[in-house]
Amino acid sequence: MEKDNDVTLRQGDPRDEAVEQPRWRIIGPGLVVAATGIGAGDLVATMVAGSNYGYALLWAVVLGVVVKIALVEGAGRWTLATGRTIFDGWKSLGLWAVVYFGVYVVVWGFSYGAAAMSGVGLALNGLMPWLDVRYWAMIAGVAGLLLVWFGRYKPFENVMAVLIGVMFVTVVGSAVLTMPNLAEVAAGLVPIIPDGAVLNTLGLAGGVGGTITLAAYGYWLTEKGWSTPRWMRVMRLDNAWAYVMSGIFVISMLIVGAELLYSAGLAVADGEQGLVDVADVLAQRYGAFMAPLFLVGFFAATFSSVIGVWHGVSLMFADFLATTRNVPAGDRRRGAGGTYYRWYILWLTFPPMALLFLDRPILLVVIYGALGSLFMPFLALTLLFLMNSRAVPERWRNRWWVNVVLVLVAAMFLVLGGNELVKAVSPLFGG
Repeated sequence: MEKDNDVTLRQGDPRDEAVEQPRWRIIGPGLVVAATGIGAGDLVATMVAGSNYGYALLWAVVLGVVVKIALVEGAGRWTLATGRTIFDGWKSLGLWAVVYFGVYVVVWGFSYGAAAMSGVGLALNGLMPWLDVRYWAMIAGVAGLLLVWFGRYKPFENVMAVLIGVMFVTVVGSAVLTMPNLAEVAAGLVPIIPDGAVLNTLGLAGGVGGTITLAAYGYWLTEKGWSTPRWMRVMRLDNAWAYVMSGIFVISMLIVGAELLYSAGLAVADGEQGLVDVADVLAQRYGAFMAPLFLVGFFAATFSSVIGVWHGVSLMFADFLATTRNVPAGDRRRGAGGTYYRWYILWLTFPPMALLFLDRPILLVVIYGALGSLFMPFLALTLLFLMNSRAVPERWRNRWWVNVVLVLVAAMFLVLGGNELVKAVSPLFGG
């Protein structure tokens, strides 16, 4: 009988929250997942939007924050309410979800490993040009591997806290330095879509900071020790605070693009090289010290994504492989620091290094574009099913408005995914 009562408490009895008052700190799994999701490509997308449209799409960035809060909260609520991982939930939906995730995590990891390392390499090359980008990229990949190899959450979180602090001070500081027009900033909160900016708008609202790492939140909650429903309020505060902070960070990039580039009619390279160009413009306008300062922030943003993925997605892969192979709980192949976890870190680090020497890995780009762009609607739709299922105690199931948000998010990402798929495939057909 005592065991049954314990299970009831862990599944959401209100008394469970009164057992102990959970303590919450400013740096938690929420800020880790938010920082991991914002990489160099997201920074460029936001900056380019600012340089092309000024503050007109600021409201889309704010909407994007709300979208991420809803998705990550759903992943966290599933873990705390059921005591099960998100992959265990996907497995319950059928073989199609298992196959989709399995193919995605392998292909995405190979492609992402090269892209993430290249972003760090570009930042380090801007700071120390005596070594080629690809070699800095390799050093960054190995450094990320060493930092998370043993899977310990606390040291990982501490490193992420330092990188997040550097990101915030440098990038937000750069935005403040440009002395933004507050009236125009306020006007940007009015929802309008400039001519030809539909996809840019959807990209800002849904794409910035939106990756597989959103689903890793539940794993980081467990690693943190937040594992029962009594942590629900703490989780929600952690998640909301984290994405508000990341929203400030992304808005700062929009301000840099709007004030530094849009107002002066300047253009920068499309892609990660654009961030190096911005550093040069900042140096010309505000002094030579601004270039290395901004590049340090660029490095912090890209390297936080590397170690975040190396840790979080490796936990997901370990759970996927252990669950599909029915590995018992407590087996050393499971979990952080286990054999499967380390296999995926090696996969993220060394095979992708070959891509650093290739100019156009077309086939991989096509497959990555097809699968990668469709992961977010997969997450939204599966959360829609899981969080309304009997597996979740009624108290923690979705409210009606959350279901509406998830449906809209899925539709938005399907549009984005279709566009990315067309762009990826068209070169093969002469488009």
